[in-house]
Amino acid sequence: MGKKIYIFDTTLRDGEQTPGVSLNIDEKLEIARQLQVLGADVIEAGFPFASKGDFEAVKAVAQNIRGPIIAGLARTSKDDIDTAWEALKYAEKPRIHTFIATSDIHMEHKLKMKPEEVLERARTMVKYAKSLCPNVEFSAEDATRTRPEFLYKVIEAVIEAGADVVNIPDTVGYTTPGEYGAFIKGIKESVPNIDKAIISVHCHNDLGLAVANSLAAIENGAQQIECAINGLGERAGNAALEEVVMTIKTRSDRFESYTDVVTEQITRTSNLVSHLTGVLIQNNKAIVGANAFAHESGIHQHGVLNCRETYEIMTPESVGLKKNLIVLGKHSGRHAFEQRLKELGYDHLEGDKINEAFHKFKDLADKKKDISDEDIEALVKQQVFQVPEAFNLEYFQFSSGNSIVSTSTVKINYNGNAVEEAACGDGPVDATFKAIEKATGINVKLKDYFLKAVGSGKDALGEVTVKVEKDGKIYSAKGVSTDVVESSAKAFINAINKIHYYANHME
Repeated sequence: MGKKIYIFDTTLRDGEQTPGVSLNIDEKLEIARQLQVLGADVIEAGFPFASKGDFEAVKAVAQNIRGPIIAGLARTSKDDIDTAWEALKYAEKPRIHTFIATSDIHMEHKLKMKPEEVLERARTMVKYAKSLCPNVEFSAEDATRTRPEFLYKVIEAVIEAGADVVNIPDTVGYTTPGEYGAFIKGIKESVPNIDKAIISVHCHNDLGLAVANSLAAIENGAQQIECAINGLGERAGNAALEEVVMTIKTRSDRFESYTDVVTEQITRTSNLVSHLTGVLIQNNKAIVGANAFAHESGIHQHGVLNCRETYEIMTPESVGLKKNLIVLGKHSGRHAFEQRLKELGYDHLEGDKINEAFHKFKDLADKKKDISDEDIEALVKQQVFQVPEAFNLEYFQFSSGNSIVSTSTVKINYNGNAVEEAACGDGPVDATFKAIEKATGINVKLKDYFLKAVGSGKDALGEVTVKVEKDGKIYSAKGVSTDVVESSAKAFINAINKIHYYANHME
């Protein structure tokens, strides 16, 4: 099998730094639970010192997730490290992940520190972190633009101080695979105590090379890869977990390595993260894109039908896709529905959550003949993974046409009080959004609107994703219905509810 490669998932930390992404505690816990099922070795739950919300999220993940190591990020400062430990101390396997920049450009322009000061700070704070936590990781930020001789000194010092893992980030996505591989090899050959720590790599995708660089690092001695679901992260994102893992699995002959990731859970994890973050997956995305296992060319179709291996190097099933979807309809009972939820991975749902999902399923069954797994997942995600409904859309109605001004009337219930408002707009969706704003008293700026079909056929569900801005913050939400205007209204009211929830429950 070769050597074990540890998968360090940073979706909840670096992934949440994706512009426009903001996750609440329940959403972070849901992703963490799925990462546990997926088999991630390390879950970086957040940056506890960054905000009260981040602290509470890391603490919640530490308290509820067992199996993976739970990591929290901290700068090389006592306050950061103390705060990280306060959040992480509940974890079965805690890890403090502390970092400081080591490149000349960062030391001079960002830190305003001399190399000797950075070296001493790294050594001292790693030692302090180790006095609190049994497992410590150190990252040399902007490592690939750091003078190798200085980096070797820093790595040697932090390992001597107690670092169990040393991370060599390509923070700005600058390096290329050949360079990065040689860089890791140089560390292996030049740091005398490197055998006492795991070498980790964290590659950004500014030049589209994050996965390639991570794989080059494995070939040269790295044992931990830091990555994110769907490649989320700052700027162009991080190395995509699904691409790293499936490359190692598919080309085990070359890498002579393996991971403990349950690859059959990849698609479900990818879809969950996409839904909760509001970041859509491009159709031609490797491994998890809608077209990843699609064949349109007649030549390709003929080849695949005769022998799958002619054009497929992986099976759809290996990443959790199914060729045949179960069909449920309006005559299906609760037992069959609950069983299907378990098969889809929602076995942790119970009580009111199942009731909500089942009622929505029956409502949908009255509107369309056959309901697929995709329909069920869309309903469950919309109903279960959203903030409490302060504003409830009781009904809407609109008039529209190519020769009249579109108008919409909505009735919104808030704390037992019903409010009706009407508005005009550029089409029924715009009019409905404006009417909802008037009824709720919350005005927002629509930043993005996206509509896609869930399933196939003329009665396919329409899934709408909206991103709205309020007071400089971006909120994303989804809505699903067989009616496009209704799904749009649901998405918009869900976004309004998020704004209300965060304003009243989060600092």
